[in-house]
Amino acid sequence: MAIVVELTSYPVKGCAGVPVSDALLTEAGLRHDRSFMVIGENGECRTQRRDPRLAVIRPAIDPDGTRLTLSAPGEGEVAIDADTTSARREVTLFHNPFLGIDQGDDAATWLSRALGAPSRLVRVPPEHDRVTEGWIPGTCGYADSAAVHLVSRASLDGLNQRITEAGGAALPMSRFRPGIVLDGWDEPHREDRIRRIAIGGAELGFAKPTARCVVTTVDQVKGVKAGPEPLRTLAGYRRGPGGATLFGCQFSVTRAGKLAVGDEVDVIEWDGPPPGE
Repeated sequence: MAIVVELTSYPVKGCAGVPVSDALLTEAGLRHDRSFMVIGENGECRTQRRDPRLAVIRPAIDPDGTRLTLSAPGEGEVAIDADTTSARREVTLFHNPFLGIDQGDDAATWLSRALGAPSRLVRVPPEHDRVTEGWIPGTCGYADSAAVHLVSRASLDGLNQRITEAGGAALPMSRFRPGIVLDGWDEPHREDRIRRIAIGGAELGFAKPTARCVVTTVDQVKGVKAGPEPLRTLAGYRRGPGGATLFGCQFSVTRAGKLAVGDEVDVIEWDGPPPGE
């Protein structure tokens, strides 16, 4: 039987995660997940692909989402009241157009200094109705492609075994920035075969495997690229259609509900016969 061993929300896309012991899983993911986004002067999202220092910016958000504090080593902190009513502005996420609500000059000044480049902070509008694609469609805020990214520890253990056997150093789960981490399975990548799953009071539906990019090569503690792992090793045994390297899976939320570390996992539907526990 698999159980939930980690829950992590990422209130600001690309910034550090916030571990939680329990959380409401909304239709758009763990509460507050990717509800804010850092943009450049042209409105395009900043990500760790080009701005790895985002990793050291630590958000703290009030339970009701009304106040956000950002901090980073050597930069102090800035606190803002979340604005959900001001004029919307155009933003882009991987060239896809969305709307955002600018969170003001204090946040912009602090982020520009911390990242060394002109930046602003936007929040997803309440009317945001993005539809995400996949085997089971869903919705999300400013996440890359789906509401929930789920990974099992067995998958990381299998990857790290390959890396260390080749003389490299094992990597932490934080390199993959999952929202839900499961433990209790011996077989790596069993999550690939989940199609419908119940955890706590929520249900999720499989969307697609997660294609990995250079963000996985960023040291999430130091905020610097430290490649070539894990992409080099993943490329040797986890290639998907088009040559993408795969690790973990994306899920849509089909029923909102409360989750907690320690919750047991009930796989409602597998792709093919259920594996032996």
